[in-house]
Amino acid sequence: MSWDVFIWFALAALLLWSVGACFAWKDKVKPVYAFTFAGLAVFFSFILWMWIALERPPMRTMGETRLWYSFFMPLAGIIVYSRWRYRWILSFSTIMAAVFICVNLLKPEIHSKAIMPALQSGWFAPHVIVYMFSYAIFGAATLMAIYMICFKRSETSARELDITDNLVYVGTAFLTFGMLFGALWAKQAWGTYWAWDPKETWAAITWLCYLLYLHYRKARPDNWRTACIILFVAIICLQICWWGINYLPSANMSMHTY
Repeated sequence: MSWDVFIWFALAALLLWSVGACFAWKDKVKPVYAFTFAGLAVFFSFILWMWIALERPPMRTMGETRLWYSFFMPLAGIIVYSRWRYRWILSFSTIMAAVFICVNLLKPEIHSKAIMPALQSGWFAPHVIVYMFSYAIFGAATLMAIYMICFKRSETSARELDITDNLVYVGTAFLTFGMLFGALWAKQAWGTYWAWDPKETWAAITWLCYLLYLHYRKARPDNWRTACIILFVAIICLQICWWGINYLPSANMSMHTY
């Protein structure tokens, strides 16, 4: 089995996730779980096969991290659905997963067994996995902010604000763990927990943006529009931290550009 078969795993997973999303609109809870988890199992089986074939976690290239994001988006969606029964969340997570899958199909990256010494740390895998999950959660929170800005012209419901806040709480917790795991990885790989590398700097900026959102919501609970703007700024910083750093002038100074 090779990378060429990825399209079949991806199409099967997307079909299952789409069926689950359709059942969510019809309030058929059991089929939602059955089809969504079946799709997750199919997609993760490919990730697991790559892990075995490459003899390392598939997390080195942007294409490999997009695999994890494609997996975690529906996972985050089903978690949100199970907690708050938001019917649209599975449609959103399926569309986002499809976007990243299409990018991987149109622009596949070279997946080789080679891995540089810095990535051979035991902390590397949990660092990336936890980060990818937090990114997926923040994606759902950003969609909630867009919904409130576009469709709630005056007042918005407390339930929608609570959902957004809870998503940011969960995402920030996982982001914090990801940064801690990254610091332990950096200590093992480069001998220091933190070096203000460009990627580390943007990671800190992103973390502070989400902390700012949480503190602002506590201090000004009625001013939800400004809070949503903070979320927009935070997701932009997150994108710069994730892949945008590769296109900045400081990229050649980063230890995290592989």
